[in-house]
Parts: sequence; C-alpha cells; structure tokens
Amino acid sequence: MFDSEFSSIEFAGMKLANRFAVAPMTRVSAQSNGRASDLMQEHYKRYAEGGFALVITEGIYPDQDASQGYENQPGLADALQGESWRPIVREVHESGAKIIAQLMHVGAQMQFNRFGKQPLGITDQKPVGKPLGLYGDQEAWQDAKAMDESDFERVLNGFLHGIRNAAEAGFDGVELHAANGYLLNELLSTHFNTRDDKWGGDMRRRAQFVLDVVKAAREMVADDFVLGIRLSQITITDPDYQWPEGEEGFTWLVQALSDAGIDYIHTTDNEANRPALKDSTRSLAEVVRDAGIPLIVNGGIDASNYAKMAAHYPGALLALGKAALADPQFVNKVKDGDKPDELDFAMLQPIANLENEMRWREEQQSS
Repeated sequence: MFDSEFSSIEFAGMKLANRFAVAPMTRVSAQSNGRASDLMQEHYKRYAEGGFALVITEGIYPDQDASQGYENQPGLADALQGESWRPIVREVHESGAKIIAQLMHVGAQMQFNRFGKQPLGITDQKPVGKPLGLYGDQEAWQDAKAMDESDFERVLNGFLHGIRNAAEAGFDGVELHAANGYLLNELLSTHFNTRDDKWGGDMRRRAQFVLDVVKAAREMVADDFVLGIRLSQITITDPDYQWPEGEEGFTWLVQALSDAGIDYIHTTDNEANRPALKDSTRSLAEVVRDAGIPLIVNGGIDASNYAKMAAHYPGALLALGKAALADPQFVNKVKDGDKPDELDFAMLQPIANLENEMRWREEQQSS
C-alpha cells in the first residue's frame, strides 16, 4: 500500500491522481511571437507521463502591453497564442494530469518585451540586485513607469483577457502570479509600493488591486474553473524581504483572498518550512494550512523530505521545481522506490531554455 501522497485526492475541485505538482519554471522556449512551441509540448507532457498529477505552467504573459518579461516567453494575449496551447493541454490531459496556466505580469522586473521598451511598475522603484542571466543578457534593471489609474484598468483587463483565453484553450484553471517580485507581488511589497494613494499604505490597501483581480476573475469564469494564486515575500533577487505586518498581515491576506473567491493558495519560499514572517515562528505555508484553505506548498521539496512535507501539510499538494526539472520521472521513481536523478545546472547553461536542456540530456545519454 502506498503512502497517502501517492493516493488520489480532490483538490480545489479537481480530482487528482496524487499530491505531486510541477512548480512553474521559466523556460524561455516559446516562439518569438509568444506562441507555444513543439518542444514545449514535449516538455509538459513528460511531467504528466512521469507521474505528476498537476502541471503548473511557467509564467505566461496575458496582454500585448507591458506584461511580457522575457524573450521567448509564452503568452495568452491573443487567439493564436491560445490555440498554440491546445495541443499541450490535450497531451497533459491524455497522460492523466490536470494543467493550470500561471498568468504573470512582469512589472518592474522586465528583461525583454516585444511590445515596448519601458517596464511598468507600481512606482519607479527598481528591483534589488541584477537581472537573472539564465533568462537573458540584460545587465541592469531599467527605469520603470509608475502606474496611473488608466494603467490599473488596463492591467486588470489584461489579466481577465488572459484568463478567458486560458479557459478557451482548455486549461483546468489559472494561477495568478503574486510572488517573486512580479507586478502583483510588487503591490504587496513596501520595497516597491510606496504609493500614497488608494493603492498604497498598509497591507489592506496594498492588497486591494490583487483582490479586485481575484473578484473580477471569479465573476467571469465558470464555477468549475480553478482560480489559484501564488504568494511569496521574497523576490527573484531579494531572498530576505519581509512584509512589515508579519503574521497578522499575512493571515488577513489569506482570509481576504479566500473571501474574494480564490480556490487555492500556492506558497513559495527558499525553504517551505522556513519561519519567514516577522515576529512569527510559522512559515507562509503553515499560515495557509492553519486557515483551512487549499494549499500548494513549494520550496526545497525533494526525494529526501517529500514524505515529511506531505505529513506536515495534510491534504496539500507538493510543488516540485528543481527536483522535477532534474528528473521528470520523479513521481514514478519514488513511488517505485527508485532514486531520482539529481539536478546538474549545466543543463541550464548558458540560457535556461529547453533547447539547451535537451542538448545536455542527449550528451549525457551518448557519453
């Protein structure tokens, strides 16, 4: 008899074969026009064939304005981009898994955008650190344009447009990316959000636009279309940021998102169990767990600790990033008692795209 993490489960209205999910990972492997490529189809299918019950896509840009962040990033901003995802969705479904589209507005962390050269940020505040070399060769962050009221309306409509295209492409749901320093996360962050209007201030005011997006999306989609959100304090270049409101503020945010109509919350951190909140011993995931809201937990989960994590977060899904990337057959292997492959970062050099990964895998097989 297998452990409970390998048993079927109902999660956020979805019937899943087990509790393992593929975490969203940027792979910059779409066509230059933002349409999904044939290689992406093979990429996502192999995770479903490898035993993962839920596949969450890389961040997808939803509009033809300022949401794209990387060259060769996929989009759901037009009908043809939506059509290009249909074969991927079909292959994942036929392999026995569900698939969620993560929708992302890049905000100030833009490294490439084919629709415009200037990033759109909550303010003109630049991100901490430097751009990620794995996703492009930009050496410094650009100056962002601070959003005005018309920008807020366009961003909201952009998310709704992307959600509609995701539903028409056959996705089981969408995940709003409010983590890692992207636009929705910038709103929550006092590093970025120093506004003195209705969008800035304490956690309740900083979160208002995020809640507006959730409410508008919930009203638009069918009841059985899953609506999730990914949350973090940290960004891709700032691993230490904390919300000043600490556990009290995050507890409020979690409940507010649930009341707005979110179906699940996906927490991500350097380590899933890290006590990350100010004046608290609890992790982000523990706060969501204790609130009784469907949880996807991410951060350092691998073959050495997945069983403990599954026990610590009963009923939660375990989202694997690096471990899944290292071995798309991870779930099948650990279920059978086999050791999965470990990650060799050489597969992501010099750019973390699928072409370089596949080339690396072919070289390993021939050596």
